[in-house]
Amino acid sequence: MGSEPFRIEGETGPFEVVVGLEVHAQIVSRSKLFSGAATAFGAEPNTQVSLVDAALPGMLPVLNGECVRQAVRTGLALGCRINRVSRFDRKNYFYPDLPAGYQISQYKEPIVGEGVVEVELDDGTIRRVGIERIHLEQDAGKSIHDLHPSFSLVDLNRAGVALMEIVSRPDLRSPAEAGAYVATLRQILRAIGACDGNMQEGSLRADINVSVRRPGTPLGTRCEIKNVNSIRFIQQAVACEAARQVAVIEAGGAVQQETRLFDPERGETRPLRSKEDAHDYRYFPDPDLLPLELSEAFIEECRASLPELPAARRRRYQEELGLSPYLARVLTADVAESRWFEALLAATATRLGQPPCAVAERAANWMTGDLFAALKRLDRDIETSPVTPEQGAELLALAADGTLSGPLQKQVFEIMLETGENPGVIAATRGLRQVSDAGAIEAAVARVLAAEADKVAEYRAGKEKLFGFFVGQVMKATGGKANPQLVNAALRRALAAETR
Repeated sequence: MGSEPFRIEGETGPFEVVVGLEVHAQIVSRSKLFSGAATAFGAEPNTQVSLVDAALPGMLPVLNGECVRQAVRTGLALGCRINRVSRFDRKNYFYPDLPAGYQISQYKEPIVGEGVVEVELDDGTIRRVGIERIHLEQDAGKSIHDLHPSFSLVDLNRAGVALMEIVSRPDLRSPAEAGAYVATLRQILRAIGACDGNMQEGSLRADINVSVRRPGTPLGTRCEIKNVNSIRFIQQAVACEAARQVAVIEAGGAVQQETRLFDPERGETRPLRSKEDAHDYRYFPDPDLLPLELSEAFIEECRASLPELPAARRRRYQEELGLSPYLARVLTADVAESRWFEALLAATATRLGQPPCAVAERAANWMTGDLFAALKRLDRDIETSPVTPEQGAELLALAADGTLSGPLQKQVFEIMLETGENPGVIAATRGLRQVSDAGAIEAAVARVLAAEADKVAEYRAGKEKLFGFFVGQVMKATGGKANPQLVNAALRRALAAETR
């Protein structure tokens, strides 16, 4: 993923891809934007629907203050301007899962204004992506078309759920940049607790605006791809739609502004409807909701509640802990993994009696190596890890003080994954402690050299590569438990003595 624009080489010359994104993030809240109905995922259809959500006559919306707070916190975390006064509008359109026939949203006066998000690409370059606005709106319900042969069904559990729509400027120039931008938004939203970022459950999804143009020319006609719910699909959708538009242009046609759907199985976009403009929705101020006015004290309270953001944490890991840019990026990609690492680091530093910067690389390498590989194999994430940060720290300390060799550390770790036992208990009860008794090691060396007299003669004759063979034989004789450094030293002394 580089900083160079992504270009498609058509038969008539190169085309540049231009991408803008409208990311819908479901706000973490126990109730909906304008009603007290629950928002838990996976409930039985139509069991989380209030009279307001069902749009019964006479029902009036009441704004959820927590959703306002999270929208302001999101705007601050993304470096955006917070508008002291905003308004709610009715966005009118008909669809069976929209009971009122309109969606309460924000149009001309959103709660959050312009800002800029810095996106770090894989090669370390920074892409600055403009944010045009963030507005609050309620979600629609869900139409289900595959449960009955003749009818479509409607589930209104999602109707009224609070969404933030984060609208970017058309500053992205490749599928990879689009993916990196959404990944950055997801990291920030999860870090501040405003959205859980679960794309599989629809908590975070994107509408993608794609156009192509000749390099250096004005923007082309854009098409919008609706409701893409994975970063991989976002990248694929951008590439597929850009290629389709180039083919249309080179065939002598013109790209029509429209809304499309992405089919990941076929790797293509399909038309859904002609693209609506704002006047098609007949926006007008919602008469049931007063303008939303925010005090400076409320905004400052929201600012003070923000935790350390992923970009700042990456810099700290590199500057204060001495981690490589790669390790810092991996360990800050997910807030849960960052918290696990912080706990591991603190516990390891305490056990070894050293400052965090002295043990950070050891802890980071073990976590991103052995632990992440094990979690992937077990199909678990860090929040369901069978090993705790304190157990990980104990394992690292046992390796650092010589109780466990490298192979024994891995053996003990596998038992920890299966049983959940502490590593010290495993090492003691299963006889997996490293042997550091000099007498025992020297006796094992003597037995090996006596059994391999012909190899000893070859070594004495100059075949020094046999030293590794002797090490292996001693380790085998001790069940892999001998301290490798002591084995090496004892072998060198014994072999030197035989040559004198």
